[in-house]
Amino acid sequence: MVALAVAMGLGRFAFTPMLPVMLGEGQIDLQAGGVLASLNYLGYFVGALSSAWLRAPARTLVRGGLVATAALLVGMGLLHGFASWATLRTAAGLASAWVFVFASGWGARRLAEVHAPGLGGVIYAGPGLGIAITGFLGGPAGRWGASIAWCVYGVLALALIALVWRVFDDGCEGVPASAAAPSTPPAAARGGAEAAWLIGLYGLAGFGYIITATFLPVIARQALPGSTWPDLFWPLFGLAVVPGVLIGGRAPQHWDNRLLLAGGYLMQAMGVLLSVTWPTITGFAVGSMLLGLPFTAITLFAVREARRLRGNAAAGLIGYATASYGLGQIVGPLFAAPVAQRWGSFAPALWVAAAALMLGALLFVIVWHRTASEGRGR
Repeated sequence: MVALAVAMGLGRFAFTPMLPVMLGEGQIDLQAGGVLASLNYLGYFVGALSSAWLRAPARTLVRGGLVATAALLVGMGLLHGFASWATLRTAAGLASAWVFVFASGWGARRLAEVHAPGLGGVIYAGPGLGIAITGFLGGPAGRWGASIAWCVYGVLALALIALVWRVFDDGCEGVPASAAAPSTPPAAARGGAEAAWLIGLYGLAGFGYIITATFLPVIARQALPGSTWPDLFWPLFGLAVVPGVLIGGRAPQHWDNRLLLAGGYLMQAMGVLLSVTWPTITGFAVGSMLLGLPFTAITLFAVREARRLRGNAAAGLIGYATASYGLGQIVGPLFAAPVAQRWGSFAPALWVAAAALMLGALLFVIVWHRTASEGRGR
């Protein structure tokens, strides 16, 4: 949990509360901020794909990724210029992906060894806690200045890394099949089309949430000029992730994953729309919670669906789905920032994002209904 808080919450999403600070200081404009965000997601995309063929020990990759994350955060404060920041944000995405993949696998193995796989949701609460930390520091960051704030994030990351450094040195590397997937792939023979739908629709989730997740403080400050509340909506999003994933992790295995995914998509769509249709303190607060609650729960449901379809051979499907999600994340900021600059508002981009999420929910229900009907026909 702590490792994912550092790699995801700090390494990836510290940029969200820092963006309005950097904009205010004139270091970058909105379009450049969108490019930096997408480069980070591009690094994550490459890191997720490369995790399939990396053969280094998991503890080495986790530790290396964590240290790199802290160093790259400090580098954002010490180095200046778009080219330097672009390199650092891309590398941060790469490091966070390695930590996410290999720390998650390590955690799954340890939970299997103590016969507590149901606690997997605790691991995925880490990103939410990290996001909350970055958000609560976002307000002071505006007073410190961007350079100092980035260095503070890096030092905080080092302190958290020190807490868990020795934990990963347990001499074991493998993840048992019992922790990684069901023992048999009951749907492997018929799951080709279903797997393709999962890959495609999971990409809509990446696109649908990332615009708000990247620009939330900027959007809120535009709607609530002079208010102190915009600095609190991002940590509220992070805090909402924790109960969402803990509850999602306890969802009964017989509940259909596609319907759970549809529900998560609809909840996020409502969260996105509230920032457009109800741009008040209450609207942003409720919208932030609706966006955060299913954030990593959606990941859990998608992984569970991949395992239903492929059993012990699910790794490839999970990788392709993650890549699709990553592509959605890359496209989101590249689409939203120019639209916001042209129209003077994020509203058009947010309507598109919400529509993408609602389309994904509808298609998941259609796929579920069609396969259920085929099953009754047989």
